[in-house]
Amino acid sequence: MAQTLPMTSSPPAKRFDWSNLGLRVASAAVIGPAALAATWFGGWPYLVLIAIGVALLAIEWGGMSAPVSPTRVAAAVAAAVLIAVFVGYRGHFHWAWAAILASAAAAAVVARGVAERPADAAYGVLYIAPAALCLVWLRGTNQGEWWMMMLFAATWGADIGAFAVGSILKGPKLWPRFSPNKTWSGFFGGLLAATLAAVGVETLPDLLQGVWPILRPFELNVFAAALIGLAVGLATMAGDLWESALKRRFGVKDSGDLIPGHGGLLDRVDGLMFAVVVMAALRLANHLGWGH
Repeated sequence: MAQTLPMTSSPPAKRFDWSNLGLRVASAAVIGPAALAATWFGGWPYLVLIAIGVALLAIEWGGMSAPVSPTRVAAAVAAAVLIAVFVGYRGHFHWAWAAILASAAAAAVVARGVAERPADAAYGVLYIAPAALCLVWLRGTNQGEWWMMMLFAATWGADIGAFAVGSILKGPKLWPRFSPNKTWSGFFGGLLAATLAAVGVETLPDLLQGVWPILRPFELNVFAAALIGLAVGLATMAGDLWESALKRRFGVKDSGDLIPGHGGLLDRVDGLMFAVVVMAALRLANHLGWGH
């Protein structure tokens, strides 16, 4: 029987390492354009991108939640999430959501005996799968490529704005118990940047009409784009804080070391995982008539 251990103490605050800034920029310059291209063109490259991301996230989750036997937990989580993703990609989204619940329970059963808390394997599925499934659904909607570009722009805007404004203005801490380096100034700076980024994407098709006449206008008004950017910015901040709390629970500083200069993949997409679920809900509301 697995022995229950006390919750680990919070890791010390990790400040930005300026010495590896070049490495961080180089990594982003390679990964970012590839992800954007696969997302824009969609189809099987986009599905492969999601599948690779799911597999890597599952590996990191196994390493954090079951360090004694991470492979079995990672395999169970990856298989569970990919089942839902492939079912959703075939257009059966109702069945895909049902598959998430069933496969989460199955992952917990598989993790029994090798994980300290088998329920963590089930939570790994519930944490990763909704975001992956929403990525599939959102890209498949009308003008899905532009909705995805708005998602990326608002999410990255929130991260960059929060870091830049927080580094310059500093001030009171946002939630020192879980994330000692985040400040209220950075929080509001991130929200503003996310809002402006979403508005920028909404206006971009009109600006490109002169050089790309076949490009259709984005069927969204500016006010709706601003609200979407604000909501996505909030979700990004929430996802980042939630992952900080998870890392505290598992007693790790980073989810992994996959991306040179950046840490693990989960460290980079924690905000996106929350943001895409919110974006999908807003896209559904838009489909029902809001924001035109």
